Amino acid sequence: MKITDLKCAIIGKTPVVRINTDEGIFGYGQAEWAKPYLKPFVLFYKPMLIGEDPTNVEGVMRKIRRLGSFKPYGAAVSAIEVALWDIAGKAANLPIYKLLGGKVRDRVLVYNGGIRFPLEGEDSPENFAKNTLRMKELDEGFSIIKQGIAVHGEFASNFKDYFYGDLYWDDNNTIVYDDDSQKPWALSQYIPNGAQITEKGFNYTIDCIRAMKEVLGDEVGLALDLGPGIFPSDALKIAKAVEDLNIMWLEDMITGDYTPYVLADLYRDVTENTSTPIHTGEQIYLRHNFKDLIDKRAVNVVGPDPLDVGGIAETKWIAEYADMNGIMIAPHGTIDGLIGLAAHVQLAATLPKNYIAFEYSVPCHKWWYEIIDGLPNPIVKNSYIDVWDTPGLGISFNDGAKKYLKEEDKDFFD
Repeated sequence: MKITDLKCAIIGKTPVVRINTDEGIFGYGQAEWAKPYLKPFVLFYKPMLIGEDPTNVEGVMRKIRRLGSFKPYGAAVSAIEVALWDIAGKAANLPIYKLLGGKVRDRVLVYNGGIRFPLEGEDSPENFAKNTLRMKELDEGFSIIKQGIAVHGEFASNFKDYFYGDLYWDDNNTIVYDDDSQKPWALSQYIPNGAQITEKGFNYTIDCIRAMKEVLGDEVGLALDLGPGIFPSDALKIAKAVEDLNIMWLEDMITGDYTPYVLADLYRDVTENTSTPIHTGEQIYLRHNFKDLIDKRAVNVVGPDPLDVGGIAETKWIAEYADMNGIMIAPHGTIDGLIGLAAHVQLAATLPKNYIAFEYSVPCHKWWYEIIDGLPNPIVKNSYIDVWDTPGLGISFNDGAKKYLKEEDKDFFD
């Protein structure tokens, strides 16, 4: 079997990869749906793939892996890797998890960081509690919920004098526009121009955390995302202040989205001085860049994203190494879409006992659920997804997908 073509189409705003072969078998992958600008980066690898045997996944990856980088550019490599596994599974008439050594669980736990709702009314601990309660009451019955605090989202920007210093708008990050709006969409829109959180900003943060945890009780775990991170001294103060709440983890306290470095020593300084679990990893590319975090026990939980770290196998290697070092794994995946969701399920079925849950992946538009076949219905039951046995990723596009192709991509499914 030989690769004959590599294609990338933007469906909605999601970069979708298709690899064709001379035997008529094809495979799909995708990047996060906030990255439509990645199309040329995906197609850059086309000359390196043509003529290769896609079922030799590692052999192909050795040609292209070294040319990726930290988020977002590792996403192109990762999407290709997922598509290769899809082909390999279809060729063997086996689900991907069988090719990874087999499953160790029949259903996989997921947590909710993606099905969120706009805050009703002014930002306040009471309204954050109401918002969290709404997430708790979702039909999926998620057993862990993740909310953003500090510089994640608009938490800090909506609170007057949150930092000693101004917050400024990061124009370089306003790179994605909604299809039906001229409003830019970005993961980290505001950046602090001052090192320290004010006392009232700190107290407000803790009040919000306590209010959210109170409505969840001991029935649902609360994880908190601080990416793209705050100064280490404030990170430690927050972690210490919530030790009595049994928080699942504090995520990306020092680094985060689009940070092209690791800073393991700074994370270790926080982790060693608190009982609150510390988590990071979504922006990191390749297992080699997790080694320092794991060797130094710099965090309690690693969170690689299979669609950014280098793919399915890369994430499994990280999970195994973390397990040997007593570190848990909760893979990132908020906006990995439905192809990403399928990849997560196949991967999570094989991960060792250090697996907590992966972040439930949602698409950019609800109509994605109408154009993808093969997912369970309902997808999530009591916070779990049943692992399916269909070959490859186990999902496919139906004919309804064609109407969402742009003119330049009209031959994508050929």
